Amino acid sequence: MKPTNLLLILSDQHSRRVFRSYGNQVAHTPNLDALAARGTRFTNAYCQTPICVPSRGSIATGRYAHQISSWDNATPYIGHEAASFGHRLAQHGRKITTIGKLHYRDARDPSGFADQRLPMHVLEGVGDLYGLLRGEMPVRPQSRNQVLEARPGESEYIRYDRAIAKLAVEWLQSEAGQQSRPWCLVVGFVSPHFPLVVPQPYFDLYRPQEIAMPVAWRQEEWARHPVLDLKRRQEALDRPFTEAQIRNAVHAYYALTSFLDEQIGTVLEGLKRSGQAETTRVIYSTDHGEMLGEHGLWWKSSMYESSVAVPLILAGPDIPSGKATETCAMLVDVFPTILEAVGLEPDPADADLPGRSLLRLANAPTTDRTAFSEYHAIFSPTGVFMLRHGRFKYVHYVDYPPQLFDLSSDPEETRDLAGDPACAGILADCRRELQRICDPAVVDAAARADQRRRIEAAGGVECILQGGVRIPYTPAPSQFDPLTR
Repeated sequence: MKPTNLLLILSDQHSRRVFRSYGNQVAHTPNLDALAARGTRFTNAYCQTPICVPSRGSIATGRYAHQISSWDNATPYIGHEAASFGHRLAQHGRKITTIGKLHYRDARDPSGFADQRLPMHVLEGVGDLYGLLRGEMPVRPQSRNQVLEARPGESEYIRYDRAIAKLAVEWLQSEAGQQSRPWCLVVGFVSPHFPLVVPQPYFDLYRPQEIAMPVAWRQEEWARHPVLDLKRRQEALDRPFTEAQIRNAVHAYYALTSFLDEQIGTVLEGLKRSGQAETTRVIYSTDHGEMLGEHGLWWKSSMYESSVAVPLILAGPDIPSGKATETCAMLVDVFPTILEAVGLEPDPADADLPGRSLLRLANAPTTDRTAFSEYHAIFSPTGVFMLRHGRFKYVHYVDYPPQLFDLSSDPEETRDLAGDPACAGILADCRRELQRICDPAVVDAAARADQRRRIEAAGGVECILQGGVRIPYTPAPSQFDPLTR
């Protein structure tokens, strides 16, 4: 394939269920829909861990979270764990610039991304120590309160995203054309991540009664798995919200998704005006999804589709237009895709990467491919592993009962088949497939040992508890505000 420029647009916490091209006819996402119409949409794409920091380390390195020991929001990518696609581009003289959220440790680290503009990284280079406590955590009412605080208004995240879009357009129009070789620009927005605060015009795009209530939102419909029950208790979700409270929060999230879509439209229009749209491939995705009240859960941190599945679109030269492929894709596929897109040969050191180029997957017939994800972070007392294996999803909890869903007949995951004797063979097959990727017990033990070391280094459990919840969400960098005026 002919080398081109590559524009990678990443959002934060975008559920593919709130996306018109993925079947939601209420969602107002015209710019993303237009991108999907001129490209290929992956209908079964998954993040490698449904929480911000490890997911972004996985995207950067093209490796699973356990391969780079990134377990939680206090293990940000530094640069020595494994090479990033930024390292590879820089090694071969390709311009790589990032604008907006990265969520690594620090801009001064050797991450391979030397040209960072308005970067967001973990708080104070440390991140969320409170989340290390996992099963030992007390109730965290802040999670519940953030659902209740959904409203029209302005927030620093709104202002930050506007600044990111503005700076991306400036880069495309003033610097992109100066490059003699294919370039790569990474644009990282924070919407539609909480807080659920968004300007009134985006609220006004929706009528609340048009928005469907979440799957299994009533308490009597919740799956009674012990790990999920613990998560609800710790997030103060075991007391159900009212229908009106849920509708208000979901309404705000839809509005945030439309705000995000507008910012993406601004960037894509800037690309068009730069004269380089015909020589640039575009990838759109997000770091993980959002439960949005489904199964009595909010935020991410579970293996339900709304949390672990992600939208993924690829458009540009040599990409089929208007195609939807059911081949499983993963965010680890971004690394080899970027290298191939800009015309770089694979590095021998990357021969063991688990990902495949999305350029190849988009141009191939649907194939049977297994997707993998894992979780070792906040609100989970144990390691959780997910396989999308054919039409089945298998969720493995170390030392707890598994879950099994047939996504072809039960896309909303309301019928757990793990206890059905007729599915014993499928369960055994999934366990074998998981063992080919990793040993869950060994990985879980490694994560726990690493987290214990970091808890002790921070002064112990009591010291972390006394510090309380410092990070409901990572603050935007202070230098962005003048750009929004």
